[in-house]
Amino acid sequence: MKNHEKKITLCMDLYYNGMSFRKIQEHLKAFYPKNCHYSTAYRWIVKYSMMISKLTDNLQIKSGIELQSDEMEYHRRICKYQKGREQNWFVDVMDTTTRFMVSSGYMKSRTIDNMVKVLKKGKFVTGKQVKIITTDGLKGYPKMLKKSFGLETHWNHKSPIIHNIVIASERGFNHPIERLHNSIRERTKVMRGFHGCMGSASAIMKGYEIYYNFIRKHQGINCCPYELAIPNLELGKNRWLDLIKMSKV
Repeated sequence: MKNHEKKITLCMDLYYNGMSFRKIQEHLKAFYPKNCHYSTAYRWIVKYSMMISKLTDNLQIKSGIELQSDEMEYHRRICKYQKGREQNWFVDVMDTTTRFMVSSGYMKSRTIDNMVKVLKKGKFVTGKQVKIITTDGLKGYPKMLKKSFGLETHWNHKSPIIHNIVIASERGFNHPIERLHNSIRERTKVMRGFHGCMGSASAIMKGYEIYYNFIRKHQGINCCPYELAIPNLELGKNRWLDLIKMSKV
């Protein structure tokens, strides 16, 4: 790190706690004589979020028997210098027992291939622990779950998982993952949408996944999700810095 490690991790923590890049720049003026530009804080978020994700994406977790999957709609400005918005999607998979977000992905379109990649990652990190996948009524889910978790829908084939479909108008909401989406919206609604390339949007959302799993204390379980999902992982007070150091090993 060319800059002080505490300065970098402070910017990451402030950003995912809700501050904008320009407000982070103003905040640093009070504590660091050599202030960083707001664009520097942005580059740190993108760089170190993707660096940490190389570590966290390959961690095996101790999960419950049920995962929930859902998607959120976002609009991204096509280009910084061009008017017009493009519809994108953020898809995530969550373990209902530990509240751990086992996989996520920010994608241009909600195609079967794109969503299967996210579901396959959920399968990879949970192994054979999952028995139930709960989704909404999106018609493509049976095909996606067949490709990722081996779901069998034919009457004379034994399926390794049960596909539980919950439609809001009929049976209510999938409350754990909807609560997660409320937390994500709380952070992203003040951004007024994403600007620029898909890479930066993906990195920012990947950083939020790390923040949710490893930094933020979940009120429902009274600890960070990783403490239940990965009990052998020991992190200190500055968890951002510990994750960065571990990702370099």
